[in-house]
Amino acid sequence: MTWTSLDTGIVVVAAVSAMACALIGSFLVLRRMSMMGDAISHAVLPGIAAAFLLTLSRDTGVIVIGAAVAGVLTAAFTQFIHQVGNVDRGAAMGVVFTTMFAVGLILIVRSADAVHIDVHTVFYGSVELSPLNEMTVAGVRVPRALLILGSVFAADLAFVLILFKELNLTSFDEDFARSIGCSAGLLHYALMVMVAVTIVAAFESVGSILVIAMLIVPGAVAGLFTRRLWSLLALGQVIALACAAGGHLSAITVPRWFGLTDTSTAGMMTVTAGAVVAVALVAAPERGLAARALHRFRVTRRASRTPLPASPSGGGRPSRRPVSYPDTAVGG
Repeated sequence: MTWTSLDTGIVVVAAVSAMACALIGSFLVLRRMSMMGDAISHAVLPGIAAAFLLTLSRDTGVIVIGAAVAGVLTAAFTQFIHQVGNVDRGAAMGVVFTTMFAVGLILIVRSADAVHIDVHTVFYGSVELSPLNEMTVAGVRVPRALLILGSVFAADLAFVLILFKELNLTSFDEDFARSIGCSAGLLHYALMVMVAVTIVAAFESVGSILVIAMLIVPGAVAGLFTRRLWSLLALGQVIALACAAGGHLSAITVPRWFGLTDTSTAGMMTVTAGAVVAVALVAAPERGLAARALHRFRVTRRASRTPLPASPSGGGRPSRRPVSYPDTAVGG
C-alpha cells in the first residue's frame, strides 16, 4: 500500500464531514430523534431541485437555502401530523420524508437535463474525487469540499457554543426548559436548519444515505461511555475522526485481501462505524455486555457466599432470640 497526498486529502475531507455531522447529530440522539436525520437527508432533495429550478443557479448558497427550507418544512409537517392527527412521531416522519423524497425524485427526473444533479453522487458521495476539485483562497489551493465543510463545521460549533445551555436544557428536560421561559420550539427548528445545512454540505463527500451513520453513530457510541454532555460531544468528535480515517484505510487495504483493488471510502466509513458500535456494545464500562456480565457474576458469587439464616422449624439450630408480641389491651 502506498499512501499519497491524495489519500491525505480524502481523509481530511471525510474527517471534517464526519465531525460536522457528529457534532450536530449528537443532539438528535439525545432528543431521541435519530430518525429525523434520516428524514431530513431524504426530504432536502426537493429543496435542492426547487432552488435550482427557481434560480437557475448551482451556487452553494442557493442550494443550502433550498435545503434548509425543506428541512424546516419536514420538521414542521412531522410535528403537525404528530400533534393534530395524534400519530406516532416515527410514523409521521415516515409519511413526510417519503412524500418529499418522491417529489424530489420527480423534479430531478422530469428536469434532469437542466438540474445537473447526479443521483448516484447524492446517494453515495464522491469523497475520493473531492481533493481534485480545488479553489484558490488567499493564494492557497484548497479542496472546494473542504472549504464548504469547514465553514459548516465552524457554523455548527458556533451554534453549539452560543446555545449550549439552551440545547442542554431542551435535550434533557424540555418541559422544565419551557417553564423557565426557554423557547424550545424555536430552538427545535433552529436545530433542524443546522441539520439540513450539514447534510447538504456532506452530500459531496459521503452522500445523503451514508451521512446518517455519521449523524448518529458518534453520539450513540459516546453516550455508552459518558453521561456528561461536554465529554459526549468531544468523544463523538474522536469517534467521527476514527471512522473517517479507518474507513479510508479499510477501503484501500481490505479489498486486496479478496483480490480486488479498492472500494468506496464512504461505504467503508459506515462499515467502520458499525464495527465501532459492536465494540462499544461489548466494552462500554457500565452499559456494555462485558460489564453487565461481570456485574451479574459478582452478584451471584456474593449471594452464594452469604449464609442463609437458620429456620426455627427446620433441621438447623433454632433461633435463641426472644419472640416479641404486640401489646394488647385487656378490657373488662
